[in-house]
Amino acid sequence: MKLYTYWRSTTSYRVRIALNLKGLDYEAAPVDLLRGEQRSGRFAAINPGLGVPALDLDNGAILTQSMAILDWLEETVPEPALLPADPVERAQVRAAALVIATDIHPVNNLRVIGRLKAMGHDQDACVDWMNDWMSRGFETFAQMIHTDTPFCFGHSPGLADLCLVPQLYNAHRWSCDLSGFSRLTDIEQRCLALSAFDEARPENQPDAT
Repeated sequence: MKLYTYWRSTTSYRVRIALNLKGLDYEAAPVDLLRGEQRSGRFAAINPGLGVPALDLDNGAILTQSMAILDWLEETVPEPALLPADPVERAQVRAAALVIATDIHPVNNLRVIGRLKAMGHDQDACVDWMNDWMSRGFETFAQMIHTDTPFCFGHSPGLADLCLVPQLYNAHRWSCDLSGFSRLTDIEQRCLALSAFDEARPENQPDAT
């Protein structure tokens, strides 16, 4: 498989972790978002959405959107599981993951920040914007996860952890105040101690600069 990725893309980070946890081999194909490589005709043919990640499967099919890719991985490589077996618990884990994937990330991604700057907002205003949405999302997320387990919902990392850790990477990058989120940063440290997470870190990617 070939994963079209960018080292600082949090959505790509999610998929890298999942591929590592599932023990799947893949080739990283970096797409430099800052240089606009995602808008090239060649990449547009791979992903009309002009973003990463995109996963090119062995049979030639291409999957896009990180959460859809994670669903495909869970369905085709069920162990280790990213979701619990109970339907209600599965929905609860998905809901927490989606707080990050749909409430935080979409309003903070490169295209949105680029648009804010085009409208006249400076870098400091854009950072304040990102940190505000991250803080709001983390407050919600923290209330939805378990309070007494090593990871978000149990004794092993799952879908919610895969979304949390990359978002916390962005929070650290932009100096978001995490003093009130010790539960989340504790989970982060447990996750990053695992090789699947460590190998997926942005700084460990071939295109890291």
